[in-house]
Amino acid sequence: MGKTNDGQQGKPYIVVEHLTKRFGDVLAVDDFNLEISRGEFVTLLGPSGSGKTTVLRMVAGFETPTSGEIYIDGHAMQDVPAEKRNSGMVFQSYTLFPHMTVGENIAFPLKMRGTPKGEMEAKVQDALNLIQLSQYGARLPRQLSGGQQQRVALARAVVFNPQVLLMDEPLGSLDKRLRDDMQLEIKRIQQEIGITVIYVTHDQSEALTMSERIVIMNMGVIQQVGSPDSLYERPTNQFVASFVGDTNLIECRVEAIEGQTYRVRTENDTSFLIPYNPDINVGSGVHLALRPEQILIAAEDAPNVPNSLKAIVEESIYFGGVIRYMVRFESGDMVIVHQPNRIGRMKVDVGNSYQFYWGLSAPEIIGVD
Repeated sequence: MGKTNDGQQGKPYIVVEHLTKRFGDVLAVDDFNLEISRGEFVTLLGPSGSGKTTVLRMVAGFETPTSGEIYIDGHAMQDVPAEKRNSGMVFQSYTLFPHMTVGENIAFPLKMRGTPKGEMEAKVQDALNLIQLSQYGARLPRQLSGGQQQRVALARAVVFNPQVLLMDEPLGSLDKRLRDDMQLEIKRIQQEIGITVIYVTHDQSEALTMSERIVIMNMGVIQQVGSPDSLYERPTNQFVASFVGDTNLIECRVEAIEGQTYRVRTENDTSFLIPYNPDINVGSGVHLALRPEQILIAAEDAPNVPNSLKAIVEESIYFGGVIRYMVRFESGDMVIVHQPNRIGRMKVDVGNSYQFYWGLSAPEIIGVD
């Protein structure tokens, strides 16, 4: 199997404009707009009921938009039925035919398209090689592991060289180890054949691992679109900050200007510094996101650190590579702190008091009143 053919340089391959979907009185998708480049891996990420699967089903042709337009490679899809859209689809359930062999399952979409037998056999073998199951063509699905069955479902979805691969929670039925392995496998296959992928998941780590861009959705509305690092490090609102990884959401008020910094204070009277921003006035309310791994621990005052506050460790949870602490400042404010579990780490005991500190620019401003 070769890479997909290049389209016109510089033009988006998939364009979704003002896509809206209503189910009776329920607005499932509200004015969804997105452009995707050829060969890009884009993930729709959000909680259950956010509208992500509905968007995918409209792109696939399984749902009819209430309004809006979908274009693939410059062609309008409004009047094109699902079977004519040349899209591969992978679901959470493998949907393999149990009475067919692996090879026959992969060959099915080629057979439906009238592919000559010799060409079909070559394409099936190429697909088996792609998913690294070259010797498994004669087996039945029940003779495969869950991960192997999902690979076969993936091979069946790409064997006919579709324009776009649509994946709806494809790893949801696998255990964590298999899920982690399949994330890398799907990404390898996508890069090898150069196909455009729209992937749906509610799993933040899955989206961060696999995607070039992530579209975060909530209640049918796009909240933010960006690369994994930009969404994690620079969330634009409280929903994104809290949905993508752990975070401490802090509401405070600008109390004073101190040189090139603002002193802010929470309602419970925790005070610390953030960088000066000319767009924020003294007295403004500020919403901050502070990631747990940005807060460091010291036995005593950390030298030359603008923000160093004493707090008591109230809870400790062991996660293997990370230890999670719930700590309470003297004011009563509580935050989550992550400490990497590495050789030489400082021993931290529940009930003891320590200094917790972070860089001046660590808190991300996600809102101003």
